[in-house]
Amino acid sequence: MPSTAIRNTHYDPATKILSVWFVPSGDRYDYEEVEPETYAAFATAPSKGRFFNEFVRDRYSFRLVEHGSRH
Repeated sequence: MPSTAIRNTHYDPATKILSVWFVPSGDRYDYEEVEPETYAAFATAPSKGRFFNEFVRDRYSFRLVEHGSRH
């Protein structure tokens, strides 16, 4: 079942950057120094939005990378 809050994610283990695209804005934020274990748990979480709110948001430094188009 697709997330209602998160459109897509990408993780780069070399840089430990987790990129997250949000619904409905499509905005992409990069979260820094995310451990591979955290991403692995995120990728398999039944609710991506709930996991993000509990274990990523407010725990990692982040920056807005791009504004998406609102569809």
